[in-house]
Amino acid sequence: MFIMQPIVMQTHNLLIKSRKTISVAESCTGGLLCAYLTQISGSSGYFILGVVTYSNKSKEGILNIPPALFAKKGAVSQEVAQRMAQSVRKIAKTDFGIAITGIAGPTGGTPQKPVGTVFIAVNSKTKTICKKFHFSGTRAAVRTKAAFNALKLLQNFL
Repeated sequence: MFIMQPIVMQTHNLLIKSRKTISVAESCTGGLLCAYLTQISGSSGYFILGVVTYSNKSKEGILNIPPALFAKKGAVSQEVAQRMAQSVRKIAKTDFGIAITGIAGPTGGTPQKPVGTVFIAVNSKTKTICKKFHFSGTRAAVRTKAAFNALKLLQNFL
């Protein structure tokens, strides 16, 4: 069961008030952001689509991310996060697209991209914000911190 966090309610209220719509593409958070966004009654007024594109194959097939981008930058990169956010926004025809890609751990990290490395992007028709984070803690902690920081980043647009 999810615990209601103030940022979830704040984001809900801002989206309702602004009459903006969102779509989400998640990787390392596995749908957690979608769960937070849809736990409040009335979220259907702004939440249009959420996809968990966990594998590179699903990112390619669903979000049209070119395989060459994975080869050049890796799935956990600013470029992939930005493309995920832009693609999900265009597919769903929403005002904002949000994307999260990262390494939740406890395995999978490298010296260049250690466990806890997460890129979060928010895209609108006119602007994209993408931030790189280094979260610490357990897999669950990394995933939770990523989802809540995605909400904070979205609030910068609202």
